[in-house]
Amino acid sequence: MIGRLSLLIVALVAGIAVASLIPGFSQSVRKAIGLMSEPGAAQSRGDTASRAEQRKPATEPTDEKQNIIKLTEEQIIAARIDLVAIQGGTLSRRLIVPGTIVPHADRIARVTVKLSGTVAELRKRLGETVEQNEIMAVIESREVADAKSEYLAAKTTDDLRQTLFVRAKMLWEGKVVTENDFLRARAAAEEARIKMEVARQKLSALGLSEEQIAALPEQPVGSLPRQQLRAPIKGRVVERKVDLGTAVGRDNLETELFVIVDLDRVWIELAVSPADLPVVREGQSVSITTRGISEKVDGKIVFISPLMDKETRSARVVAEILNNDGVWRPGSFVTAAIAVEEQPVPLVVPSSAIQTIGGEKVVFVRTSDGFEKRAVVAGRSDPRFTEITTGLQPGEIIAATNTFPLKAEFMKGAAED
Repeated sequence: MIGRLSLLIVALVAGIAVASLIPGFSQSVRKAIGLMSEPGAAQSRGDTASRAEQRKPATEPTDEKQNIIKLTEEQIIAARIDLVAIQGGTLSRRLIVPGTIVPHADRIARVTVKLSGTVAELRKRLGETVEQNEIMAVIESREVADAKSEYLAAKTTDDLRQTLFVRAKMLWEGKVVTENDFLRARAAAEEARIKMEVARQKLSALGLSEEQIAALPEQPVGSLPRQQLRAPIKGRVVERKVDLGTAVGRDNLETELFVIVDLDRVWIELAVSPADLPVVREGQSVSITTRGISEKVDGKIVFISPLMDKETRSARVVAEILNNDGVWRPGSFVTAAIAVEEQPVPLVVPSSAIQTIGGEKVVFVRTSDGFEKRAVVAGRSDPRFTEITTGLQPGEIIAATNTFPLKAEFMKGAAED
């Protein structure tokens, strides 16, 4: 009996286990034996969580987070963001023409010799900087030695004749000598003075300055054949045409030793077509740019040729620019923007300062913490500046260059929100 009861219990348990795997098994039976939870419980819990999420308020970005990005002064410098103050300016209509950089015609000097001799010293090399009146070379010449000797002899004679004339004048006034003796002393003194002046002029023609001539009596005799050549202007040596021992001077010999160019100011030669020539005037401002140089430089037109080039049928126009850093090298091709019409406006910003975010034009105003995104309304513009009609006040500081990273940062923040 006990064995049958055990067998029945085992069969019942096995049947329940198999039935639990059958989809159509009675829900009530499953609940009774604990195989299934209350059908609406899980769904109820899910709906409750879903409703809770829906009731949870979304985090809205604040105006400060949307409009301000924090940057330190060091970060602004590292990003190479230039700052400018808002102020009035001038909008220009510009004529774009090609040009070439050439040396300033008044800033080129050639160091030459005016006598026959040989190069004894070369004190400056190609590319070196020189100052005005700095010694560049020394020439040894028999011609200059003869001229110096002649001058020194004439000066000695003149000094003596002038002394005798002064003494003769005193004696004549004291009735000690006759008038004829006085006149002969005066004539001899005048003749000596003329000979000395002729010898001085000869030295000047050979290239000696007044200071060099005045110092001759104190110089040793051995230095008479040596002639110093000095730089007529300050600048840089761009050509050296002789070596040590080179014979120079007349008789088809080399007379030019160095070429010096001062590149602190350079010229821009522009080719302007006849159709554009009527709007170009001397004194107009010009903005110069070229490939390979990020910055630009402003100058003025100083010359407009009255003649047209026979081959290009264009007029030669010359503009002058500053070149203190030496970045504008003669021979380079440039692009010039000539301001042919100018119009003042009350408020302008560099065009590079304006970006477009969300369909509106914005600029980035400097704050104590970084930059504030400010919507603006733009007016007229030229290639350099844009008029601002609303959105900014005079004196505010804005980012003028490298503003795209700021735009990207603001857009990144908006996307994250």
